[in-house]
Amino acid sequence: MTGSITVLGLGPAGLERLRAGDLDRLVDPAATVLLRTLEHPAAAELAALRSVVPCDDLYETGDDFDQVYEAIVERVVDAARSGDTVYAVPGSAVVGERTVPLLVERAGAAGIPCTVIPGESFIDAACAVVGVDPIADGLQILDARGLPDPLPLHLPSFITQIDTPLVAGDVALTLGRVLPDSFEVTMLDRVGDDDATSITMPLADLPRAATGPRSTLYVPPADVGWLGLVATNRILRTECPWDAEQTHHTLVSHLIEETYETVDAIGALSVEAPGGEPDLGAYAALEEELGDLLLQVVFHANLAAEAGAFDVDEVAEGIRRKIVHRHPHVFGDVVAEEVDEVLANWEELKNVEKGRESLMDDVPAALPGMARAEKIQRRVATVGFDWPDDEPVFAKVLEELDELRAVRSDRERATGELGDLLFTVVNLARHLDIDPEIALSRANDAFEARFRAMEGAARRSGSRLRDLDDRSLEELWDAAKIEVSAIEGRSSFTLEPERNEP
Repeated sequence: MTGSITVLGLGPAGLERLRAGDLDRLVDPAATVLLRTLEHPAAAELAALRSVVPCDDLYETGDDFDQVYEAIVERVVDAARSGDTVYAVPGSAVVGERTVPLLVERAGAAGIPCTVIPGESFIDAACAVVGVDPIADGLQILDARGLPDPLPLHLPSFITQIDTPLVAGDVALTLGRVLPDSFEVTMLDRVGDDDATSITMPLADLPRAATGPRSTLYVPPADVGWLGLVATNRILRTECPWDAEQTHHTLVSHLIEETYETVDAIGALSVEAPGGEPDLGAYAALEEELGDLLLQVVFHANLAAEAGAFDVDEVAEGIRRKIVHRHPHVFGDVVAEEVDEVLANWEELKNVEKGRESLMDDVPAALPGMARAEKIQRRVATVGFDWPDDEPVFAKVLEELDELRAVRSDRERATGELGDLLFTVVNLARHLDIDPEIALSRANDAFEARFRAMEGAARRSGSRLRDLDDRSLEELWDAAKIEVSAIEGRSSFTLEPERNEP
């Protein structure tokens, strides 16, 4: 005859901490008792008092924890088909016990009554050890094998299931991304037992800390990472004279400057990035520039919060909702398998959101000419107004060049034709999937480096560039190309300017 299932938490220590009624359920000879593991004081004591069915053997049969938990649940349900069953787990049955909700669901589907008696959690005892009030101080409990990214550390945190040195090392590596090596953390073990330990150590020592099945790490709150940046900026706003004087308008020049510096840092990456072999030096520079740019965003959001308009969370949520809305092929039921379809859907949704009458609406006139040209071209391409590939664009560049050559003596007409040529070159860059601003920036850098090399060679020979003839300048230029290319580790620069400078 099918029985019932009682899920019972064994608490953080031995059987002496259980309530009398819960202990009676465990020692009732009429019930079959299954233990998720014997690696717990109360479980071991219970096994010495009566016959139990441990599930430790199932940990060796599955390829991952999901398979192990499925096997445990199946064993408990099978036992309940023959009579009343108690399934006992360490700590509280509703804290970190992934088998319990799975068992409740499976028992319900099988028509087997299932009752969950939580039991005492290790959290109460751990809070008492480190002196944390979960209500007054806040508290987050994290699984060492599934730490969130980004990792918020603004609240007191317990990181559980640090049961091996390997897991401890992984946790130390993750925490070390935002915390200094000297930051003190506390390793708790066997909380609730008479032999419980609490060892405070610098984060750098965590990989060498003793660990076990009941090890939990306590991390005090710290203003680090994303939330730490927001908090730090707010502190500076009240305590730093310079920060206190800033307004949205006084920060504009800094926003522009940081944006261009970020663009420069991106330009130093390979064109395949993030593909290919990563240039860690270039990425370190980009990390710094992204931080400077992010500070500008946070600063403006905090100023807006002072005005009662919005805060940084609303900024983040606003853009999150926007990108969800504009990706119905990901978050909705729209089908879009090609990039062109995605872009077309994106622009159509923006038209509706912004009430556009034309695709040219809200293209900022203040954008730099090259960026504005590219934005206009991308807009019109979404409705099919575009060349099918890059071949006709090459032809168009030559056509525009010929037209410019034909009117070069007429300044007004030449200005218009030069604009057409530049607009077409931007279009070619778009078809080649090359950022024209980055390409031009690299050409500028290459030319500057080579010209500096020319100047240096001239100085070493006791000459001045202005005194040299065209042939000598050409020889210096060719030598400079070889010299700079050797330094850069490449044979030539693909965007070589003509040597016809004055």
